[in-house]
Amino acid sequence: MISTNFSGTGVALVTPFTTTGAVDYNALERVIEHVISGGVDYLVSLGTTGEAITLSRKECLEVFSFTKKINNGRVPLMAGMFGHNDTAVLQERIRQFDFKGFDGMLSSSPAYNKPTQEGIYRHYMKISELAPVPIVIYNVPGRTSSTVAPETILKLAHASDRFVAVKDATGDLVSAAKILKDKPDHFQVLSGDDPTCLPLISIGGTGVISVIANLLPGPYSQMVKAARNGDFATARAIHLATINLHHWLYLEGNPVGIKAALEIAGISERHMRLPLVSYTSVAFDGMKKEIESVLEVLKAGVE
Repeated sequence: MISTNFSGTGVALVTPFTTTGAVDYNALERVIEHVISGGVDYLVSLGTTGEAITLSRKECLEVFSFTKKINNGRVPLMAGMFGHNDTAVLQERIRQFDFKGFDGMLSSSPAYNKPTQEGIYRHYMKISELAPVPIVIYNVPGRTSSTVAPETILKLAHASDRFVAVKDATGDLVSAAKILKDKPDHFQVLSGDDPTCLPLISIGGTGVISVIANLLPGPYSQMVKAARNGDFATARAIHLATINLHHWLYLEGNPVGIKAALEIAGISERHMRLPLVSYTSVAFDGMKKEIESVLEVLKAGVE
């Protein structure tokens, strides 16, 4: 059985750009060092927050290679970008990819063509025949316009131990509870929605693949760890201290918001590639005030 454990706090790394739109590798290194030193449990490279969809294939491979080099085996590393609306194309990408140095892959369900649940199931099973690393099912209907039903997730989890977790970005705790009730022992339910991460852990979820952890890796990792240890007083305090910040992070979309937050923190800049545009100045000022408020509360101590 494939046994890689993705519990705890994973961070969906941003991909910083320069003013000319090139990948800013110096800034990417700063982000990686920031989150690892902050205590996250693993990294996810080129997920939704990493903007793989606006990078060329060559750039994606270069970002993967760079991230692997900077991480240098310090924490587990998951490869994102393994989603496609054409199963055959995705199979070929898996065949061609060098998974050495990667501990898992994140695979979103097919977008745009809206397959049935049977189509989604067969798509993932085809992937499982080829993937040399554990697969995390990425259920993000806000991006794909197609939900992977709890019954389909459970069917996949029971069909193959290659599927080790679902990243649930629905924010639907009822659906998550259905999966948690009937999942096999090897299968984990991870939050893909930071604002509902704590409630998900309270019903049996084992962690998160987080956006906000790019900015606050220490506090967010502390919240997840506390919740998993049953210390809900500490976890709740951090959750409530940061809850209003999520509004600003998603006000103009992800990763637009988190990139602006990282600019405020002096780690990287907020440049985007079209069709995404950088965070507006008015919203930027509001976010800056909220971040200052959050840091003040966290500095005072959340016991």
